[in-house]
Amino acid sequence: MNILPPALLNPPAEFSVMPFWFWNDTLDRDEIIRQLADFERHGVHGFVLHPRVGLPRTQGWMSPGLLEFYQVAIAEADRRGMKVLLYDEGMYPSGSSSGQVVAANPAFACRGLAKVELAAGVELALGPDENLVALFPKPDGGRLAVVDRRINSFIRGLHYVGDGPAEDEPAAGDLLNPASVVMFLQLVYDQFAAHFSRYFGTTILGIFTDEPSLVGRCRERDVRPGTRDILEHVNRILGYDFTPHLPALWDATLPAAEQHRQDYFRAVRVRLEETYYAQLSGWCEQHGVALAGHPEKGDDIGVLRYFHIPGQDTVWRWVLPDHKTALEGAESTQAKCSSSAAIHGGRRRNSNECCGAYGHELTWDEMGWLANWCLVRGVNLLYPHAFYYSVRGMRRDERPPDVGPHAAWWDRYPEYADACRRLCWINTDCVHVCDLAILGKSDWLPWAAAKACYRHQQDFNYLEQGDLVRATIDGQGIRLAGMTYRALIVEHELPPESQRALEPLARAGRVIHAAATQPEPELIEQIRRLIPADVQVAPAAPGLRIRHVRKDNSDWYLLFNEEKTPFQLAVHLSAGAAGVVLDPVTAQTTAWTPLQFSLAGHELRVVRINSRP
Repeated sequence: MNILPPALLNPPAEFSVMPFWFWNDTLDRDEIIRQLADFERHGVHGFVLHPRVGLPRTQGWMSPGLLEFYQVAIAEADRRGMKVLLYDEGMYPSGSSSGQVVAANPAFACRGLAKVELAAGVELALGPDENLVALFPKPDGGRLAVVDRRINSFIRGLHYVGDGPAEDEPAAGDLLNPASVVMFLQLVYDQFAAHFSRYFGTTILGIFTDEPSLVGRCRERDVRPGTRDILEHVNRILGYDFTPHLPALWDATLPAAEQHRQDYFRAVRVRLEETYYAQLSGWCEQHGVALAGHPEKGDDIGVLRYFHIPGQDTVWRWVLPDHKTALEGAESTQAKCSSSAAIHGGRRRNSNECCGAYGHELTWDEMGWLANWCLVRGVNLLYPHAFYYSVRGMRRDERPPDVGPHAAWWDRYPEYADACRRLCWINTDCVHVCDLAILGKSDWLPWAAAKACYRHQQDFNYLEQGDLVRATIDGQGIRLAGMTYRALIVEHELPPESQRALEPLARAGRVIHAAATQPEPELIEQIRRLIPADVQVAPAAPGLRIRHVRKDNSDWYLLFNEEKTPFQLAVHLSAGAAGVVLDPVTAQTTAWTPLQFSLAGHELRVVRINSRP
């Protein structure tokens, strides 16, 4: 018999969706408790506690009044066995403590590099706290000055200004200054620990940091990321003096300008890792909680090594059903980005913030599709964006929609929540069965080869060039974090160090150099010569996505029809033929019949193959 594990039918609360809970109006103890009870009745056993625009000023960021309500919510979550993530900013991007970092020390305000054009004979006049970085002669006899200075930058705030939609705009902090980040940690993280450390590691899983930005929300268009000593660190990271190439940050006609720009931005991103991500990650490790959240870009994979729960966000209708965005463009890589980072970093969970700002036109079916789009790519923690504490007045239209209590589908929500919980359980504490990797960079992941693989049921993970240093590479494959990749797809020109690392694999003919314009059949044929197909279908089904994991001595396949056209297929699974098909929504099972397998449009099913002896 093929009896499903009891944990699958009712997985623990830790596998629940954890929606953003927008605290966006005057808070009330009884209302907080009522809403939490309502969450629980609808299958929601966790949340990201996120103060949001619309709070009254008497309940401002990190104020005693606000923290008292934190205590109410966290204690009630603890009593109910629910899980909590604390959001680290009021409101975003993270790193400024709602302007308190700059208020504590104006020297911690966000800075950047600006150019100043000087006519012939005109001397540079520096303002207070402005520093000359370099001066360059121009053909017309004038000069170009590059100046380090404070820039006009802010973050979104927690309070409406008056009765209209205008919001506070707190000053953005300087995330490239490690002392500024220390101040941020003191104002936010240390205060969380002082008030709620007894819940750390149990009810409170971690702290969520959101899209830290080098320039915040900058009102100036012609500045570049920087800080007082940025060239010292850029030179150190790049291994050469960047000073002569500073004009290329503004003038694309200069020799090798694009390469120099790429070098500079790569260096400042590395510096951000040192000043921001490393400090936050270290603090969380010391305090027994996870650093959660996500970086700015959907294919930023390198920085995810600092996250204990690597994450990305599917927002602004960047990814849509039955649209090319599901397979094309940088955002199409994000779910595989976080799941690959988790596998190679030895992290148990990885996450996606989904549905944010999809608009009031978001549908029930679209919401389910987005979840399945993430889950079949290996995500195992979903942050639906968002449940609104209040939809009073203009709050209803602030980055809509409310996908929970104020949505038309709230009565149906348990089926969505339970399905997500079961699928997240399957995707956790398992071994991903996958022999193929696609190589990217720390801040760029190719999607053309990925698209071909998805359309031919060839699963893969992303590696980034930094992973090659930690991997064991020989003629048989790339071994990293328990995975063995017997073939590697490369779409870009490799730096010398990566070429050297991959030499044994290349000599064995296991490096596939693919062009973005390469025909799909040709690429798939190259892969098949090296890796037998794990799943075979007939007829061809370009809309079918698969994920194969081993868990509890059984093989589990997630099969998702990503397109709206239903199909019936003959499906051969390499793990065997005897098993059951699970409907994750109802937990009902039917016998696995590989020769007559059907999937309706946008439908996901799980196949569990009998336990191995």
